[in-house]
Amino acid sequence: MPRFNSRKLKPKEKMELLDLLWTTIEQLRSREEIKNFFKDLLSESETVMLARRILVARELLEGRTYEEIMRKYGVGRSTLAGVHFWLQAGFGGYEKALKNFDKVIKGRLDKIERAKEIDRKSSVMAGSFTALRRKYPLHFLLLNLILDRKKK
Repeated sequence: MPRFNSRKLKPKEKMELLDLLWTTIEQLRSREEIKNFFKDLLSESETVMLARRILVARELLEGRTYEEIMRKYGVGRSTLAGVHFWLQAGFGGYEKALKNFDKVIKGRLDKIERAKEIDRKSSVMAGSFTALRRKYPLHFLLLNLILDRKKK
């Protein structure tokens, strides 16, 4: 795709394009939908580049120095400076997005641990009851709902 200069757009055209992007993202409801959308929208290197910026922002918010971050992740000073600038003069997007990051990750890890524990307990039964529940979720709908409710 050829390079595109957004400064050559008329303000109305730019607003319409950005509105299309934000509205499209807003309509996505699940993590899976969001993941699939960005996989379709961005190349793998673009996705990794954005993720690294988020990682740099998290490290800066946690008080790490440029040198520590550069040594640990191999990012350039210009990337660090750009992210640092947006942390200082931006719209608060990084802080908002990263605010509950640790809590979400902890919840996800806890959920995995609970599933492993249930697997361990149920693997005593022949053919692993959990495997049957996963293979035939509609047959075990009521039980799955009850067990999921207990996990929360």
